[in-house]
Amino acid sequence: MKYPRAVPIAIFLAILAITGLSVFAIEKGESQRERAALDDAAQSVAAAIDRRGHTSASYLRAGAALAASVEYVDLPLFRRFVYELRLDADTRGAEGIGWAEALTPREVASYEARIGDQMSRTIEITPAPDPGAQLLVPVTFLEPDTERNRRAFAYDMYSEPARRMAMDEAARSVRPVASAPIVLVQEGGSDEPGFLIYMPVFEDYGSGRRLKGFVFSPFNARDFLLNAVEMSGARQISVSLYDLRIDQDTLLATVGDAGPSFMLARENVEIANRPFALEIRAAHRAALSPLSMATLLFGLAVASLLMLLARLITQQAIEDENALERFAQQVSIRDSLTRELNHRVKNTLANVLSIISLTRRRTSDLDEFANGLEGRIRAISATHALLTNSEWGTTPIRAVIEVEVAPYSKEHSAAVRMSGPDLELAPNDALSLGLAIHELSTNAAKFGALSDDSGSVEVSWELSDEGLAIVHWIESGGPTVASQRKPGFGTDLIEKIVAHELRHPVDLEFHEDGVRCTLRVPIRERGDFQLRGNLEV
Repeated sequence: MKYPRAVPIAIFLAILAITGLSVFAIEKGESQRERAALDDAAQSVAAAIDRRGHTSASYLRAGAALAASVEYVDLPLFRRFVYELRLDADTRGAEGIGWAEALTPREVASYEARIGDQMSRTIEITPAPDPGAQLLVPVTFLEPDTERNRRAFAYDMYSEPARRMAMDEAARSVRPVASAPIVLVQEGGSDEPGFLIYMPVFEDYGSGRRLKGFVFSPFNARDFLLNAVEMSGARQISVSLYDLRIDQDTLLATVGDAGPSFMLARENVEIANRPFALEIRAAHRAALSPLSMATLLFGLAVASLLMLLARLITQQAIEDENALERFAQQVSIRDSLTRELNHRVKNTLANVLSIISLTRRRTSDLDEFANGLEGRIRAISATHALLTNSEWGTTPIRAVIEVEVAPYSKEHSAAVRMSGPDLELAPNDALSLGLAIHELSTNAAKFGALSDDSGSVEVSWELSDEGLAIVHWIESGGPTVASQRKPGFGTDLIEKIVAHELRHPVDLEFHEDGVRCTLRVPIRERGDFQLRGNLEV
């Protein structure tokens, strides 16, 4: 059939326009999702900083209440107070909690003698008081008592303008107040910025009251920000903390790296009644999303196909082309299945031969030989039976390993030793582990520690902090293993397919004294691999 020359081009352009609109809609949705995720991360970090500031302020209020209730705050009392606070993860990022007594110049000598006696050391306030100074606020105690914190002892914080301004505001408002950015005395020469939070303490004096001192907490800005980001749970973002407003001169700290292409969000936060600003960056895709790319390629393919269909003389040519493509795919699939089948058959034959050989070494009676041979061959199918018996629920890791190594265990000996805690595996993870143990057992029976009477295998497992079962396979006493060897299909199966299924790397090493393998298997809750209606995924 003949068609007007413009028809194929019109069809192509129409499909291309529809594809372009689809890609635009998908990309817009992806951008909105990324923006929503960034806004959520920004709010989470801001909430974590706000929570962190309120927590620190609460501890300082408690310290101020204690200091106001006693005549003098001595070292044992202050240490007991800090210990009983039982500071948790919310206080990470702080240098500690301290007490700074307010002094007049004529009280300096008695103060240095009194505090020196308590600390069994010579105390001298630094920097030396100015002749016109009316008030000194030296660091009296600072817990925890570390080498870093000892650098701040007896430092007159009231002599420094930023600290003095924060203390004056705290005394005026009688509430916790954060200072402007400063460099902590603890930094010991470093210029890394930080800040302090002060809570004033007053005592009755005549008909009024006077300032007794300050309970305070020093913060390294970067440690404080890093702790807040960890508390928020946000991942793959960069967060910058600014004093008062976002400006290069007011930058306190930055954690994380969003890369060269990023999206930006900003949040205002308040720490101890002082405003701060946050700038959060998240990596932004520089290319189309996978769904957009697939839609674009699919649209181009459809448009091209329709244009070709309008121009082809007969449908037979297209059918022949498709038939050839299908034939090539079938040939590829057949080759893969044949290779897999050959591997399985060879493994099965090797397993049977190994079982016969191992059984024959341990038996002298024909009936005993037949019974032992039958029991070991049955063990090969036991992994699948385990999953069937558990109705495809969780399966003990010990049971999976036992049924896979059972055909190669030597009776009345310790050829295979197993140890580890009671852990349960999801069905897919159990099958993957069973496949790996099967390949390791087959290799050991063919060439390794289970190929003669002198060899042995130790299988142990443990639970890691990341929620993984770390399984160790160690062979010893068998034939010497060649250090240079060409990887076989079993090696590829463990290092690629099993590692992919378990979503964690597999360490497989061929030492001269035996094969060593370490597998990492996720320990998942039942809800992680089941849908409603008890359908497993």
